[in-house]
Amino acid sequence: MLQQEKIMIRGLCQNNLKNVSLDIPKGKIVVFTGVSGSGKSSIVFDTIAAESQRQMNETYTAFIRGRLPKYEKPKAERIENLSASVVIDQSRLGGNARSTVGTISDLYSALRLLFSRIGTPYVGTASNFSFNDPNGMCPKCSGLGKVVELDLSGALDEEKSWNEGMVDLPVFRPGNWYYKQYVESGLFDPDKKLKDYSEKERNLLLYGAYEKDGKRVDKRVEGIYTHLSRLLLKRDTSGSSDSTQKRVDSMIKQRECPICKGRRLNEKALSCLVGGYSIADMCEMEFVRLREVLEKVTDERAQTIVQTLIATLTRMIDIGLPYLSMNRESSSLSGGEAQRLKLVRYMGSALTGMTYIFDEPSTGMHPRDVHRMTRLLKSLRDKGNTVLVVEHDKDVIRIADEVIDVGPLAGRNGGEILFQGSYEELLISQTRTGEAMREWTAIKQKPRIPREFLTVQHATLHNLKDITVGIPLGVLTVVTGVAGSGKSTLIRDVFAKEYEERVILVDQSPVTATGRSTPATFLGFFDEIRKVVAAENKTDASMFSFNSKGACPMCKGKGVVVTELVFMDPVVTVCENCEGQRYHKEALSYRYHGKNIVDILNMTVDEAIPYFAGNKKIERQLEAMAEVGLSYLSLGQPLSTLSGGERQRIKLAKNLNQKGNIYVLDEPTTGLHASDVKYIMQLLEGFIKRGNTVIVIEHNLDVMKQADYIIDIGPDGGSGGGEVVFTGTPGDMIVQSDTITARYLRRDCEEMTTVQAC
Repeated sequence: MLQQEKIMIRGLCQNNLKNVSLDIPKGKIVVFTGVSGSGKSSIVFDTIAAESQRQMNETYTAFIRGRLPKYEKPKAERIENLSASVVIDQSRLGGNARSTVGTISDLYSALRLLFSRIGTPYVGTASNFSFNDPNGMCPKCSGLGKVVELDLSGALDEEKSWNEGMVDLPVFRPGNWYYKQYVESGLFDPDKKLKDYSEKERNLLLYGAYEKDGKRVDKRVEGIYTHLSRLLLKRDTSGSSDSTQKRVDSMIKQRECPICKGRRLNEKALSCLVGGYSIADMCEMEFVRLREVLEKVTDERAQTIVQTLIATLTRMIDIGLPYLSMNRESSSLSGGEAQRLKLVRYMGSALTGMTYIFDEPSTGMHPRDVHRMTRLLKSLRDKGNTVLVVEHDKDVIRIADEVIDVGPLAGRNGGEILFQGSYEELLISQTRTGEAMREWTAIKQKPRIPREFLTVQHATLHNLKDITVGIPLGVLTVVTGVAGSGKSTLIRDVFAKEYEERVILVDQSPVTATGRSTPATFLGFFDEIRKVVAAENKTDASMFSFNSKGACPMCKGKGVVVTELVFMDPVVTVCENCEGQRYHKEALSYRYHGKNIVDILNMTVDEAIPYFAGNKKIERQLEAMAEVGLSYLSLGQPLSTLSGGERQRIKLAKNLNQKGNIYVLDEPTTGLHASDVKYIMQLLEGFIKRGNTVIVIEHNLDVMKQADYIIDIGPDGGSGGGEVVFTGTPGDMIVQSDTITARYLRRDCEEMTTVQAC
């Protein structure tokens, strides 16, 4: 192989990598495997992607570079033969309420152009069909499709007067400042009950006017509704305390816009039709239906636009997103859906010689749809690109031209290249991944019998079609079905909310919003660590908090200094005073068993367990982290850096030893190596043995085979789903059912039988 036909890396020591040197072939599909935390992402994302994008950014002018993301130079002796890279990861698509699948995929732009070109009656250019443009947006909701209003019914008591506390809000209670403003204005009788107010008095109380929409008549009172609307609807309250935020949320009601009926556009834009449909009608259609409608458009003036739309929709359908519609808000998409949507942008690209980098592209995909993803990866390679994939799924690893296995374990026990070669060679290797690839899980022979059922009746949320189903207690239930079938809607949005007092929801959502949170703070044992160190040194425990007395005075305990620039992104640099350690020198001078507070926070769970032996409060939490497979994490690692799977497991650790609960887990195998799936299943079995119920939403066939009970939702996704198509044991499913999930479960068992026979 010629030198330029491979990416050369020498002496790589990024994160936990131990002086790694390797050659990665270009123009191939290369899959990186290994347990979570082994160092796969350090090679692929923190080295290849970061260095490629850093060098690309250096080719731009200083003005443009100032507006681009900053990438640190990887810790390597040499990196050669990099290509321009495109990173397609699982980060959720952000955006505000105006960001939809249509806007981020550019489908909506093309559809607007279509309507401006051939729509009748003619209403104007493409901007006239934009809900983000004053020419097209609904004047009532400004293109949001929803209006936000205050509902003060819970805060006003009709049976009370001002003096009796008729306004149940802290600042309006008798004696408080706003109470005095209203009572002393002379406009209200302080002893008159609210139910006895005339319409004019009520409007004056609420709006500061004699009529609801009239002008203020007395500047002494603003009106309670007007006042709270200004404070709550027109100001960001996200920094408020939990109790305040809950109260605010209870008073804010969101409803469909009464003018546009949720369609976002004004009457003029909605009057324009193509093939008998408005642009809002088409945005409501699932992609399969929309493609059928567009295929019937024969107007010669729009054939190029129509073909572009059909091609993009076909790619969306092929990638496993046939159930989406253009008006779906981007913030509601899962990480897996967001990754597939990003991929669509590049599938029609004419660029070659690129490096495409994927982070577990099979996430959230039913086995039926994984082969669609692998077909797309092959098409990118066949165009002359390099495809690098971090993955655990057997079906994705199977298509690799080359596999690079990193390990042997996680964190400081990983960081080595254990194997590099073909998939066939991996199967006969002695690595943990090779062994997991050869291993097959058998169907559970003696499933538990449920002690009772909790019933969900007539569920109709989203695509659910009047579902009534029993959820068994005291067993492991796996809820299956293709993406978009309604699994999460049934379990998370209906069942978990109906029985919320008994349900512990353990999903992959961010653990917390603050960048200062760590495993030690989240699980609550950092306070105990600080007390132990303080007692040893006869000082105040707050000395060892980077949020309090011990914080570095320059960075205030953040470890970094953020410099805000007027027209550019803020610049983040490591604090020179504490060198990123967060603490001032006095706090770092104290020792406990030879380590200062930073050394303690840098320890992994495995290292901390013997270090804190004898302290039951700390030991209990450390052992919980180890039990859920997070023994490689350091005590002070920011929670914001954890993967979705790691976030889910740390939530499990927090709720580990409770009894009599119903645990709901959303795809707990995400981000897990095949060998760790078995470990997590043992953990869940332990939950059930302690008297709990476990419900798992999952696509993993090995998890399904170990269930006591399966609820299969389908038969397909979107409008083709929303029904219960099977309930029973895994064995019954294989023998009796012909759903999509049953076919793949049956095929997997047949392959297992063939392998064992060989």
